[in-house]
Amino acid sequence: MQQMATTVTLLLGAASSPGLGDGTGRDGFQCSRLLPRRRQTRPRWVLCSLKYGCLGVGEPGEPGGRSAASPVYSSLTVSPAGDAAVAVVSSEQKVYDVVVKQAALLKRQLRPQQQAPPAVARELDAPRGGLGEAYARCGEICEEYAKTFYLGTLLMTEERRRAIWAIYVWCRRTDELVDGPNASHITPQALDRWERRLEDLFAGRPYDMLDAALSDTITKFPIDIQPFKDMIDGMRTDLKKARYKNFDELYMYCYYVAGTVGLMSVPVMGIAPESKATAESVYGAALALGLANQLTNILRDVGEDARRGRIYLPQDELAEAGLSDEDIFKGVVTEKWRKFMKRQIKRARMFFTEAEQGVTELRKVSRWPVWASMLLYRQILDEIEANDYNNFTKRAYVGKAKKVLALPVAYGKSLLLPYSLRNNQT
Repeated sequence: MQQMATTVTLLLGAASSPGLGDGTGRDGFQCSRLLPRRRQTRPRWVLCSLKYGCLGVGEPGEPGGRSAASPVYSSLTVSPAGDAAVAVVSSEQKVYDVVVKQAALLKRQLRPQQQAPPAVARELDAPRGGLGEAYARCGEICEEYAKTFYLGTLLMTEERRRAIWAIYVWCRRTDELVDGPNASHITPQALDRWERRLEDLFAGRPYDMLDAALSDTITKFPIDIQPFKDMIDGMRTDLKKARYKNFDELYMYCYYVAGTVGLMSVPVMGIAPESKATAESVYGAALALGLANQLTNILRDVGEDARRGRIYLPQDELAEAGLSDEDIFKGVVTEKWRKFMKRQIKRARMFFTEAEQGVTELRKVSRWPVWASMLLYRQILDEIEANDYNNFTKRAYVGKAKKVLALPVAYGKSLLLPYSLRNNQT
């Protein structure tokens, strides 16, 4: 299963078995598929769902459903006597704390009296070419591996689309550390080196031209390092964990590998000047979209992950449905499996619904690619249903015709008034 909502698939090149040495003596990572090619043709992204919590799969009034007046939190336990007590700090609350911090950073940067830090020219810091070439290469990678999203970024201003490309490429490279063809050679120490390299990048010391594009981007937008570090933590989780006891654990994993992308992107996408929404709510919607996309990835890739010995499904919910790991490995669609999948799909759709209002609060030129991504990912859930919930041997995908039809729909939605202003219209 691809570990990010962006379904990263780049190949890391020149990785040796002891780690990701580049053969030059520098403690870094060399990505031959990402750096410029010679004599070759051009190759072919939320406030956490506190309303639902880890049990939020039913509507008010349904058995086990949430109450409109009493949200269900994954940090609550209920004793036999029915008394609720806080057990531990939930994953949702941990992520919420990150969201609040990111929103506060953005609001500080957007105060009229505070200008964003001046862009620092890094032409001399970028190996193998200047910033123009670095951004162009990031754009090529985005076009090659995320065509629909790439088309949407062309509606943005040049500065914003180049920044999104740079973020996208860094996320792909990070994901490929544990999900690419050289994943078996990746060690915790290699991820430590990758994190040190990230810190150097944020300090203005990029290692290669692709790093230089992101290093330049963070001088132009109020982007914080924390979501990037959290994504690396998600890769560490993937090295040592192949099961998730409950949705609280899975929630944190989904934040690490996909929710972080939303937090990275909001400062670049920008909040519409006319929006009345809080920065926290917009960041919350971005997080919800990342979580929804990753949950969709998980549901799509159950069979593929099982063949790698991995099960990204809540173990307690499997047991509740009368299912076990052995049932996943056998890969037989049963009524128990259909019932279980219906519950999982319903949860993913709840996160998509939570994300929708926040997308309308982004700058108009940034909405189209986000809407397109959301519509296409929602259709993957439809395809799983159309396959009679057989995600063991059938991979749900959206055909080209449906992709093309989704683009004008997404564009139309991108023109809608921000949700925060609609109640004020007569």
